[in-house]
Amino acid sequence: MRTVILCGGKGIRAYPQSLEMPKPLMKVGPVPILRHLMEIYAAQGLCDFVLAGGYRCDMVEDFAADLPASWKVEVIDTGETTGTAGRIVGCAGSTALGPTFMATYGDGLGSVDLGALIGFHRAHGAAATVTAVPLPSPYGTLEWDDEGRVERFVEKPRLTDHWINAGFFVFDERALDRFCGDDLEREVLPELAAAGEMYAYRHSGFWKSMDTYKDSLELSELCREGEGPWTTSRGSESWSPVRQGSSDRT
Repeated sequence: MRTVILCGGKGIRAYPQSLEMPKPLMKVGPVPILRHLMEIYAAQGLCDFVLAGGYRCDMVEDFAADLPASWKVEVIDTGETTGTAGRIVGCAGSTALGPTFMATYGDGLGSVDLGALIGFHRAHGAAATVTAVPLPSPYGTLEWDDEGRVERFVEKPRLTDHWINAGFFVFDERALDRFCGDDLEREVLPELAAAGEMYAYRHSGFWKSMDTYKDSLELSELCREGEGPWTTSRGSESWSPVRQGSSDRT
């Protein structure tokens, strides 16, 4: 099964580092986040990648040239201004993705059990699966008793009543028939959900996106003394065949 990784955006929120390179090439520890992401897949036997480049695609090509020879890696220039859905369509038009393929963003790491994710996708029979994770709060929260006495502060908890789109998609080829616009999050995923063709695979383990330079520093700290928490898959956390829509990442 092939995996499309979106690597073409400019990463404006990661300024100024993203002025020099595509955001997926920003480092987490000693290597780009894209390398960490690809190793999540490769460690679980998925070593066939299509890198959807755009902004500074030449740098993505240089990066790909140094990857393990046992991996199959194809870089496709999908254009600097192309949207997230357009990049996937561009890859499908340039190379064979197969009857079922995976796709994800180039800036998010998670301990997702990919075998369980694929099994869940095949079991429900719809055209698309999105991995959902609890919403990480950017703020600390307070907890108090019935009289209002503050009992504790919780630093940036995960809000388990709200789930968001974490990428790590599985698509059947027929899902491409519903790629009705250039924007995956605002046009395509809602269309698939409205048609009853998308399910959410709930992942409760580690996940974090690198939206800003600060996020890259936080991820680097997590792997400062060894492997990051995204290197361990946990297959028993997410098997729940609940049909859901998509939430844009925050």
